[in-house]
Amino acid sequence: MFAEAQLNDGTRALIWELLPIDREAVREGYEQLSDETRFHRFLAAVPHLTDTMLDHLVDEVDGVNHVALVLLALDEDGNGIPAGVARIIRYADDREAADVAVTVIDEWQRKGVATALLTELMRRRPAGVNRLVTTVTADNLASLAMLRRLGHTVAEPAGPNRLDVVVELPEAETTVTPQDEIL
Repeated sequence: MFAEAQLNDGTRALIWELLPIDREAVREGYEQLSDETRFHRFLAAVPHLTDTMLDHLVDEVDGVNHVALVLLALDEDGNGIPAGVARIIRYADDREAADVAVTVIDEWQRKGVATALLTELMRRRPAGVNRLVTTVTADNLASLAMLRRLGHTVAEPAGPNRLDVVVELPEAETTVTPQDEIL
């Protein structure tokens, strides 16, 4: 199942689930990120994705407790250009809470990619998840603003240049599960 979106500049886009066949595309996309974007994603200097990291980021996506979406911006010929990935992962020890992460290719940042991905991700979030619990760098103002748009947000210091962020989500309008999808 896919969703259509329109970016801030009018670019049409498609959003759909990240699939196991996307493993190398995720690796290649990560290589296009600036050092700053990579640092904001993992809160550490991570020059390359390892096979173990890809196992988690791609192979462990189950569409139920770990939902990952990719956004492809459509060029004038209708070809898809990978622009970003978003994911939500339910915590095993707190079934009502999940971590969230959004990564946008640098050239697509500030064009509405993260907003489009998060809108669809919240629609498809795991059933019962009503709270996001994540850590961001304190200087990542775009991520903080993005999280604040999702619901009531509390951010507390969590070490040098780190904030622990909790977002209380509004009740889900519709949560899509794999068995609900109609192709």
